[in-house]
Amino acid sequence: MDDVMDRFADSINTIKTHELLGRRECSVYSTKLIRAVLDVMKREGYIEGYEEYTDRRAKMLKISLSNRINDIGVIKPRFSAGKDDIQKYESRYIPSKDFGMLVISTSMGVLTGREVKQQNIGGKLLAYVY
Repeated sequence: MDDVMDRFADSINTIKTHELLGRRECSVYSTKLIRAVLDVMKREGYIEGYEEYTDRRAKMLKISLSNRINDIGVIKPRFSAGKDDIQKYESRYIPSKDFGMLVISTSMGVLTGREVKQQNIGGKLLAYVY
């Protein structure tokens, strides 16, 4: 379990580093969680896309960056957030309203903070992007 969570944190840090350096793409380990978070980021326009490939024995993801990320980070510990708590965490991790998003793991999959509020559910905070 810990290894998987660290892989998630490593992947987010890799994306952050490559974005800061202005690179167009980066590679990270492929896990179900990382793919779900990347799907949300693609839907929201923070990355252009990704594709999975196999490098020796490990499944990897090649991520096409759009250079639209100002900051991205993992939220540790993974706070449980009810629908009423989302606003509090948004003000803590995101610099201004309607600029950026929280990434939240819910029973309906990985969603943004806005989608969680619309669907009136809660979940565990994973990351923030803006």
